[in-house]
Amino acid sequence: MHEIHLSVQENVLSDPARITYDDTREMITRRGRGWVFEVDDRIAGFAVADHSRRNIWALFVAPQFEGRGIGHALHDAMVNWLFEMGPAPIWLTTEPGSRAERFYRAAGWQCTGAVESGEVHFERSHPAARPPIT
Repeated sequence: MHEIHLSVQENVLSDPARITYDDTREMITRRGRGWVFEVDDRIAGFAVADHSRRNIWALFVAPQFEGRGIGHALHDAMVNWLFEMGPAPIWLTTEPGSRAERFYRAAGWQCTGAVESGEVHFERSHPAARPPIT
Protein backbone atom coordinates (compact mmCIF):
# COMPACT_ATOMS: atom_id res chain seq x y z
CA MET A 1 0.00 0.00 0.00
CA HIS A 2 2.80 2.35 0.86
CA GLU A 3 4.41 1.68 -2.51
CA ILE A 4 1.17 2.60 -4.31
CA HIS A 5 0.83 5.78 -2.28
CA LEU A 6 4.31 6.82 -3.33
CA SER A 7 3.70 5.93 -7.01
CA VAL A 8 0.76 8.24 -7.71
CA GLN A 9 1.08 11.33 -9.89
CA GLU A 10 -1.42 13.52 -7.98
CA ASN A 11 -1.95 14.10 -4.26
CA VAL A 12 1.73 13.31 -3.88
CA LEU A 13 3.10 13.44 -0.36
CA SER A 14 5.41 16.43 -0.08
CA ASP A 15 7.26 14.53 2.64
CA PRO A 16 6.99 10.73 2.16
CA ALA A 17 8.24 10.17 5.71
CA ARG A 18 5.13 11.98 6.98
CA ILE A 19 2.93 8.87 6.55
CA THR A 20 4.61 5.75 7.94
CA TYR A 21 3.68 2.08 8.00
CA ASP A 22 2.78 2.57 11.66
CA ASP A 23 0.42 5.45 10.79
CA THR A 24 -1.40 3.24 8.31
CA ARG A 25 -1.52 0.32 10.74
CA GLU A 26 -2.88 2.61 13.48
CA MET A 27 -5.55 3.94 11.16
CA ILE A 28 -6.69 0.50 10.04
CA THR A 29 -6.61 -1.26 13.42
CA ARG A 30 -7.72 1.43 15.85
CA ARG A 31 -9.42 4.32 14.12
CA GLY A 32 -10.95 2.91 10.99
CA ARG A 33 -10.87 0.23 8.36
CA GLY A 34 -8.93 -0.50 5.19
CA TRP A 35 -9.68 -2.19 1.89
CA VAL A 36 -7.46 -3.44 -0.91
CA PHE A 37 -8.33 -4.30 -4.48
CA GLU A 38 -6.23 -7.07 -5.99
CA VAL A 39 -5.55 -7.87 -9.62
CA ASP A 40 -3.61 -11.06 -10.33
CA ASP A 41 -2.57 -11.36 -6.67
CA ARG A 42 -1.16 -7.81 -6.64
CA ILE A 43 -2.58 -4.89 -4.71
CA ALA A 44 -3.86 -2.55 -7.42
CA GLY A 45 -5.46 -0.02 -5.09
CA PHE A 46 -6.29 0.62 -1.47
CA ALA A 47 -8.58 2.73 0.63
CA VAL A 48 -8.71 3.67 4.31
CA ALA A 49 -11.60 5.28 6.17
CA ASP A 50 -11.30 6.84 9.62
CA HIS A 51 -14.48 6.12 11.60
CA SER A 52 -13.36 8.17 14.60
CA ARG A 53 -13.17 11.36 12.48
CA ARG A 54 -15.76 10.22 9.87
CA ASN A 55 -13.45 10.85 6.96
CA ILE A 56 -11.84 9.29 3.93
CA TRP A 57 -8.18 9.04 4.90
CA ALA A 58 -6.80 7.48 1.71
CA LEU A 59 -7.92 6.26 -1.70
CA PHE A 60 -5.18 5.40 -4.16
CA VAL A 61 -4.93 3.26 -7.29
CA ALA A 62 -1.60 2.26 -8.80
CA PRO A 63 -1.08 4.17 -12.07
CA GLN A 64 -0.95 1.00 -14.19
CA PHE A 65 -4.43 -0.01 -12.92
CA GLU A 66 -6.23 3.32 -13.36
CA GLY A 67 -9.41 3.47 -15.42
CA ARG A 68 -10.68 0.02 -14.44
CA GLY A 69 -13.30 1.02 -11.84
CA ILE A 70 -11.05 0.15 -8.90
CA GLY A 71 -11.30 3.61 -7.36
CA HIS A 72 -15.09 3.56 -7.62
CA ALA A 73 -15.32 0.13 -5.96
CA LEU A 74 -13.04 1.18 -3.10
CA HIS A 75 -14.84 4.52 -2.72
CA ASP A 76 -18.24 2.85 -2.49
CA ALA A 77 -17.00 0.32 0.08
CA MET A 78 -15.69 3.13 2.31
CA VAL A 79 -18.75 5.35 1.98
CA ASN A 80 -21.14 2.47 2.66
CA TRP A 81 -19.14 1.35 5.69
CA LEU A 82 -18.94 4.84 7.18
CA PHE A 83 -22.70 5.30 6.83
CA GLU A 84 -23.30 1.85 8.35
CA MET A 85 -21.38 3.18 11.37
CA GLY A 86 -23.78 6.13 11.68
CA PRO A 87 -25.71 8.79 9.75
CA ALA A 88 -23.49 11.82 10.49
CA PRO A 89 -21.92 13.49 7.43
CA ILE A 90 -18.51 12.31 6.23
CA TRP A 91 -15.68 14.41 4.81
CA LEU A 92 -12.38 14.39 2.95
CA THR A 93 -9.79 16.74 1.53
CA THR A 94 -7.93 16.52 -1.74
CA GLU A 95 -5.67 18.51 -4.05
CA PRO A 96 -7.53 21.27 -5.93
CA GLY A 97 -7.78 20.90 -9.69
CA SER A 98 -6.88 17.21 -9.52
CA ARG A 99 -8.57 14.20 -11.04
CA ALA A 100 -9.44 13.24 -7.46
CA GLU A 101 -11.37 16.49 -7.06
CA ARG A 102 -13.33 15.74 -10.24
CA PHE A 103 -13.87 12.14 -9.10
CA TYR A 104 -15.38 13.21 -5.77
CA ARG A 105 -17.56 15.88 -7.37
CA ALA A 106 -18.90 13.30 -9.85
CA ALA A 107 -19.54 10.88 -6.96
CA GLY A 108 -21.86 13.38 -5.28
CA TRP A 109 -19.57 15.04 -2.74
CA GLN A 110 -20.25 18.71 -1.96
CA CYS A 111 -17.31 21.12 -1.89
CA THR A 112 -17.33 23.28 1.23
CA GLY A 113 -14.23 25.34 0.40
CA ALA A 114 -10.51 25.22 0.95
CA VAL A 115 -8.68 24.35 4.15
CA GLU A 116 -5.52 25.96 5.53
CA SER A 117 -3.26 23.52 3.67
CA GLY A 118 -4.81 24.65 0.37
CA GLU A 119 -6.63 21.38 -0.20
CA VAL A 120 -10.30 21.31 -1.12
CA HIS A 121 -12.71 20.13 1.60
CA PHE A 122 -15.69 17.95 0.65
CA GLU A 123 -18.62 16.64 2.65
CA ARG A 124 -21.25 14.05 1.97
CA SER A 125 -24.49 13.49 3.86
CA HIS A 126 -26.12 10.16 4.52
CA PRO A 127 -28.37 9.32 1.55
CA ALA A 128 -31.48 9.30 3.79
CA ALA A 129 -30.65 12.85 4.92
CA ARG A 130 -30.70 14.33 1.43
CA PRO A 131 -33.79 16.28 0.42
CA PRO A 132 -35.81 14.69 -2.39
CA ILE A 133 -35.18 15.94 -5.90
CA THR A 134 -38.25 17.66 -7.30
